[in-house]
Amino acid sequence: MGRYCFLSVLLMLISLHTLAATTDFDQQLLSIQQRWAHINYEIPEPQREKAFEQLAVAAERLIQAHPDRAEPLIWKGIVVSTWAGARGGLGALGLVKEARGLFERSLRIDPQALAGSAYTSLGSLYYQVPGWPIAFGDDKKAREMLEQAVKIDPAGIDSNYFYGDYWLEEGDYRKAKVYFDKAMQAAPRADRPLADEGRRREILAKLEIVAKKLH
Repeated sequence: MGRYCFLSVLLMLISLHTLAATTDFDQQLLSIQQRWAHINYEIPEPQREKAFEQLAVAAERLIQAHPDRAEPLIWKGIVVSTWAGARGGLGALGLVKEARGLFERSLRIDPQALAGSAYTSLGSLYYQVPGWPIAFGDDKKAREMLEQAVKIDPAGIDSNYFYGDYWLEEGDYRKAKVYFDKAMQAAPRADRPLADEGRRREILAKLEIVAKKLH
């Protein structure tokens, strides 16, 4: 009986340690997500580049602490790609290449992580960056990635937004509207209200463009 009790206590302690580690990881990841939304949607544009650079350092620390997890790689990729957008110009090319590498690494670990967010983010890079010889932009690859993202997360706000934006860039305004409408109907994320609010503003702005093109 004593041995049984000892083993039961040991297993309970191991479970509690695992739960605490998981909770700590989730909290750190959520902090990066929320800081990203604050930088992207709330702080003045001239301050964003430096803020994204600092956030990328925090994301790298989480990668180093959890090398077997795909989520920190995805989020560092998101931070670095939006940092590239804040920097702009040829100086951003190194950052978008770094972001691509991070997304590709995350896919090798877990393609389903964060509801397929790596596919969404990688797809968005492929249609937004210039093609060869300047960079790696590729509309065909973008479509493949974004289709996979929507397949994994058919009702997601980001998967549908970026697929809609892809079709807007391609000039297929009816398809763009279909996916923007789906994005607007996405269920709110309780832990990411600022990101949802900012994304919905972007969707509405895109829908205005689509409406003008269709009339």
